[in-house]
Amino acid sequence: MPIRLLDSDLHILNMRNRMPFRYGIVTMTALPHVFLQARVEADGREADGIAAESLAPKWFTKLPDSSTAQDIAEMLDVVQAACFHAQTVGPAGSVFDLWQAIYQAQAAWAARTGYPPLLWAFGVSLVERAIIDGFCRATGTTFAHTVRANSLGMRLRDLQPELAGHTPADLLPVKPLERIVVRHTIGLIDPLTDDEISPADRVDDGLPQSLSASIQAYGLTHFKIKIGGDIDADRARLQRIAGLLDERNVDYRYTLDGNETYHNAAAFRALWDGLAADPALRTFLQRLLFVEQPFHRDMALSPEVGAALRAWRERPPIIIDESDGELSSARAALESGYVGTSHKNCKGIFKGIANTCLIRHRQRQEPGKLRIISGEDLCNLGPVALLEDLAVLATLGIEHAERNGHHYFAGLSMLPDDVQTQMLAAHADLYHLHTTPNGGSFPTLAIENGSIAVGSVTAAPFGSSVDLDSSRFTPLAEWEYASLGLE
Repeated sequence: MPIRLLDSDLHILNMRNRMPFRYGIVTMTALPHVFLQARVEADGREADGIAAESLAPKWFTKLPDSSTAQDIAEMLDVVQAACFHAQTVGPAGSVFDLWQAIYQAQAAWAARTGYPPLLWAFGVSLVERAIIDGFCRATGTTFAHTVRANSLGMRLRDLQPELAGHTPADLLPVKPLERIVVRHTIGLIDPLTDDEISPADRVDDGLPQSLSASIQAYGLTHFKIKIGGDIDADRARLQRIAGLLDERNVDYRYTLDGNETYHNAAAFRALWDGLAADPALRTFLQRLLFVEQPFHRDMALSPEVGAALRAWRERPPIIIDESDGELSSARAALESGYVGTSHKNCKGIFKGIANTCLIRHRQRQEPGKLRIISGEDLCNLGPVALLEDLAVLATLGIEHAERNGHHYFAGLSMLPDDVQTQMLAAHADLYHLHTTPNGGSFPTLAIENGSIAVGSVTAAPFGSSVDLDSSRFTPLAEWEYASLGLE
């Protein structure tokens, strides 16, 4: 079905955390949230599509010497470049063909800039999402339907050659999930109990702040625990978390996020051997689902790490995340001894579909081997980014996913009142109205028994049913980094 991008606009909404989020080498307290609105023409019909993303520093590039201002400027640069390429490549025969043309043009441009694939492909992913949303709206279909019917024109063999002869419908669930389990992020400086919170740091919005309070409020059963690379400190913190979770007497599961802390396999193995030898953690380790990206991206897919992993027979299940920068990265990871990779919309929709199909295909070929496609978060927030992410996860059949936007930010309180009202009306299963101690209110995720309902999300064109006009936010040309108030 012929499609082309007619026009696009970028706008920014500044967002401030309700509590600081420490991950890896950065502590986030505020960030810009970018909206991309795109006018597309699909089979002669025009529609507006939208995509959005929080510009989280120190993830696409983990360079300790770069400033937050520089990180954000680079993210905006790759988004603007992708918008330019999307309009200059002209029309294409399908959404997939258009995406390929944009991806190739962006890759050629990025080769002259020195930007790594994880960063420059992020720009493509934002345009890709807006085009998919526009296509779904123009054709009156849902994302799940377009994927199963292959209306997007996807050729799996182009991304994963061993999938030649297969379509997404051959390897994905017959219908999207109705609920997704929330895997709650435990950041490096998150309080574990309320008595750890000083009066100066206490958030007075009525939402839970500590891990213990979050478990009580949301009925959480799945967790993502950040580790920092200090063996003794990590072990001591894990002992405290294990004790707290065991006290709750629930059948919990968790993942560990290494955030690229380790620069060789021996250092991570030393941590793991220390944890495995600790009697206080023996039962806790049995509840581990997988370890995410413990090795720095510069060496995670190196022959040395691959050899070390394959030789380590008792290694825990390990997946890549930040190392998944290229279309071939998931395949390379499996050959290196990892058990899988993550899906994040910021890494690409078609890439995520192909990676999931690859994992499912390998599971069928090697039923005795563990293979994982996980759902991870980059501080996803509504009214667009979170819902599009959930639409993809539900379609791919990823049953639990890291969710942290609702925890580190105050729901949808940063949005205009009328948008909050529209979101509550259109997605009453996903959001509910939260009342603050001072009598205010705003929508936040309706997490019940540790999971969220996504029926309204999968019934929408691509995540959201709300027709959001992002022009009410700050045009990118008028936005300044200083407006964040970080420095």
